[in-house]
Amino acid sequence: MGKERLKNLDYVIFVPYLIMSVIGIVMVYSASANIGLQNGGSPLSYLIKQLIFVILSVIIVLVMAAMNMKYLRKPKFLKSLLALFIVVLIGLLVVGKTINGAAGWIHLGPVNIQPAEFVKFFLIIWLADAIDKGQPEITLSVRNWWEQMKWPLFFTAVLIALILKQPDSGGAAINLAIAFILFNCSGFSWRRALSIIYGCLAAAVLAFEFILVPMAKSDSFSGSYQLQRIVAFTNPFGHAQGTGQQVVNSYYAISNGGLFGVGLGNSVQKTGYLPEPNTDFIMSILTEELGAIVAFLVLALLTVIILRTVQIGVRSNSPYQSLICYGVATYMSIQTFFNMGGVLGVLPITGVTFPFISYGGSSILTLSFCLGVVLNISSRQRIAKKALKVVRQ
Repeated sequence: MGKERLKNLDYVIFVPYLIMSVIGIVMVYSASANIGLQNGGSPLSYLIKQLIFVILSVIIVLVMAAMNMKYLRKPKFLKSLLALFIVVLIGLLVVGKTINGAAGWIHLGPVNIQPAEFVKFFLIIWLADAIDKGQPEITLSVRNWWEQMKWPLFFTAVLIALILKQPDSGGAAINLAIAFILFNCSGFSWRRALSIIYGCLAAAVLAFEFILVPMAKSDSFSGSYQLQRIVAFTNPFGHAQGTGQQVVNSYYAISNGGLFGVGLGNSVQKTGYLPEPNTDFIMSILTEELGAIVAFLVLALLTVIILRTVQIGVRSNSPYQSLICYGVATYMSIQTFFNMGGVLGVLPITGVTFPFISYGGSSILTLSFCLGVVLNISSRQRIAKKALKVVRQ
């Protein structure tokens, strides 16, 4: 059956994924060659690591697409992963390697692993399983919903709180969005969900305007890396030589690129002006070198993957499989929104990478796990459709 599922691979997802991965390899090399030299290493160092990550990701996608999904639903497996992530996230607060103000990294030789990234995939498969097993009781009443969902809700809050404590506000927000969508699909009414969304948005705006912004501008919190990002967001050009440097130079990169770009490898902003050109701000460099047209093409490819994932979820007869697809689509959508929001200056910088394009092994591997499961679900649907067609004939 594994070989049969690979024969029925959904190329509407797989081909855009491969194209974006190749573009990512090229752009990581272009954006990071100077960084490698400045660090006293080889200009090929990031390229080699990104190439390895992409090869591993393709293998993961194919293995996940072919595997029997019942292994993902084994209670012992899910409970072990939950315990492992809680222990690791607590441990990171004590001994984690700090990068860009967040102590959320495990240093393993030449690479750094970010466990918070893998929590996204775990939350999707774990909550999808818990919600599916709770049906149909959770749809009967609010009390039944609470009885079935109280422990998944509690441990989800624990995981998100530990990620936020690192602090990793971007990762915490993405995990929160995934959990919210999946819990909403569990039996919450849309009216109640919209009320919660509007309430949270209103509270977030008020907290941002009257609490976070004054705190960020206060001398007492001048050393807070996270709060200084808010200062940069509110007035980037007023802090162009400090906290606003990334946003301002991102603007310059996008402006320099225009529609057609200045040519691959010819970016000015990556030569010391724009920090993190190969991760958080790789889309700025891509736009500068290849132009807005190619940037829109990349966004279009990612949109195809996301919409196809939602379509697969909608047409699935299995609530578990549908929930996985909705969770994966939410993950990719919110991550893209946060990254592009930071690049364009419409959101504070959250340190979130752009899917499949940015340098980063943890992000690429997590996305690959997610995409592989979606392809597995799509293949099952195709096989079932062919079988039904044969029966009818």
